[in-house]
Parts: sequence; structure tokens; C-alpha cells
Amino acid sequence: MVLVLAILGLGVLMAVHEAGHFLLARMFHMRVIKFSIGFGPTLWSKKPRGSETTYQIGLLPFLAYVQIAGMNPHEEIEPDDKGSYANASWLGRFLTIVAGPLANYLTAVIAFFFLVLAMGRADIDGLKIGMIDPKGSAASAQVQSGDEVKSVAGRPVKDWNDMRTEIQAHKGQAIDLVVLRGGEPVTLTVTPAADSGRIGIGPKEIRRPVSVGVAAKEAVIEPPKMAVAMVVGLGRVITGKDKAELRGPVGIVNEAAGQIRKGWEFGTEFFVILSIYICVFNLIPFPALDGGRLAFLLYEFIARRRPDAKIEARVHLVGMLALLTLFIPLFFFEIWQSIAKLFVKS
Repeated sequence: MVLVLAILGLGVLMAVHEAGHFLLARMFHMRVIKFSIGFGPTLWSKKPRGSETTYQIGLLPFLAYVQIAGMNPHEEIEPDDKGSYANASWLGRFLTIVAGPLANYLTAVIAFFFLVLAMGRADIDGLKIGMIDPKGSAASAQVQSGDEVKSVAGRPVKDWNDMRTEIQAHKGQAIDLVVLRGGEPVTLTVTPAADSGRIGIGPKEIRRPVSVGVAAKEAVIEPPKMAVAMVVGLGRVITGKDKAELRGPVGIVNEAAGQIRKGWEFGTEFFVILSIYICVFNLIPFPALDGGRLAFLLYEFIARRRPDAKIEARVHLVGMLALLTLFIPLFFFEIWQSIAKLFVKS
């Protein structure tokens, strides 16, 4: 049941993204030929009477897409076809492309608003430890949830930023971590990761009830911070400061299922973060992604002329092949890992 909820949640975020493209395309009178949730063999398909759009559901609900008339330069485009993407205004095309990521972002904002309203605002409880990564050095050193950090490497720390700075200053070095446990000081030895400087801990949070106004304010302020953190993280990966942690659909579903098992609030927060991630990822100016199409549109706006449609199509094709070359092997590798884990458990 949890896996089903995780798969449905991912499918909904994909559908939300494509619904953004769909709605703006229709707003600017473009003809949408197909709206598909999932890929692979078609499980269900329907074209309502009087509609130009065929709606369908594919076997694998990990991707979604809308097919808009005139986006493929190999189509025969009539100059007077007002329903063609190719004949739409620059603003119409720009907003149609940007609407997908924007839909994911707005979904995250709305979901975060209701999450904060229901759960309250999360405040950090001093220097008390809440989350402990079972794979981190803190777990190996027997750090416990509820421990209160007093000093790192012999230096007293005053807050989480201070503590994080001190820990990361000793990457790959064994250091003493003094914590208060049951009112008594306990000294533990931890070794921050050589690459990231992390030991695998997170702060203990206290939830405080908030008003509708405060929840709305949090929903406006926090999602941009998450998006900026993702962009910074991506920059660190590109510059080689951090290692990339690639996850395909199977890995994402497994992570979502794990969060849902912890509680609905953890599952909701995960999908909020994932929705922002889909927004940020799609805005990367890489061919085949929305960001790649926006880059060509910005070129058109600056140069005051359209790029060659067939050259643009070839660029997007190369980008799509590159993405498939990366994600298809990752997808099957994750499936193989999941099967292997089942055999190990049995």
C-alpha cells in the first residue's frame, strides 16, 4: 500500500507538471493532441467527444507528457494554423514552456502551506540531536537522538551553524564530540566524511502551532530557500566539491515510501521537496528539458529572429538521447537492486 501511494505521488507530480504546459497551451489556443500520464503500453485511452485531445495512461507512471501541435519541426505546419505552437506568439510559447516548472513550484507552495498549518512551524530545539543517519559516522560512534552537543574538537559551540562549521573544518579527521546525555557529559569520537565533512546528524525539531497568516508567510519564504539550496548543491556537484547522488524512479519511489512509513507529514514534506526539485531540474538549460527550450526562446527574444527549427530539434534530440543513456541503465540497475534485496531478505 505504501509503495502504491509513493508511485501515485510521483505520478501526480509528473501530471501536475504537464498540466501546467497543457493549460497554458490551451489558454493561448494551441492544439494539444495528447496528454499522457506514464509511458510504455497504454492501459487506458479516451478522446472526449468534441475534444482535440486524447487522454491516456501508460503502464509506467514515472513520466508524463503533452503533445502540442507544431512543436515537432518535422510536422507540416500551415502558416495560417492558429492552433500550432510554431505559429503562436513568443509570449504564448514562453509561458507554455515555463508553466510546467511553475506548476510544480506552486504545488509545493500550496502543500507546504497546509503542512505548516496542520503541523505547526518547526523550530530547532537548541543543540539537541534529532535525526541520525544510520550510515554516518555519528551512528557508528553511538550518538543518540536527544543528545545535546556541547563541544566539537575541544571547542564549545553555540548553535548549529557554529557546530557545522567546526565539524567541516576537520574533514576526514577523528575528533571528540562532547554531548550531554541524561544530564551527564559523554565524549564520543566521530570522523567527518572526507568529501562533505558530514557526520550524519540533524537537529531535533519542536512544532509550534501557527495561524493561517504565519503558515502563508512560511509557504512564501521557505520554498525559495529550498530551491536555492538545490541550485547551490548542483553547483557544488558540477565543480566537483560534492559527489552526485543519482536516483532514478525506483530510488525515488523507495525513498518516498520510506518517508510515508514515518508518517504522513514526512511523506508530504518529501513530495514538497521533490516537487521543487522537479521544477529546478527542468529549468536547467540542457537540451530536451524545459530550460533548454527556454534558452532557445531567450535567444529568439534577444536576436529578434527564430533559431533554425531543425537545428533546434537536433539539439533537443541529442539532449534526450543523453538523458536516456543516463537514466535507462540507472532505472534497470535500481530494479535489479530491488530484486536482489528481496532475495536477500527471503
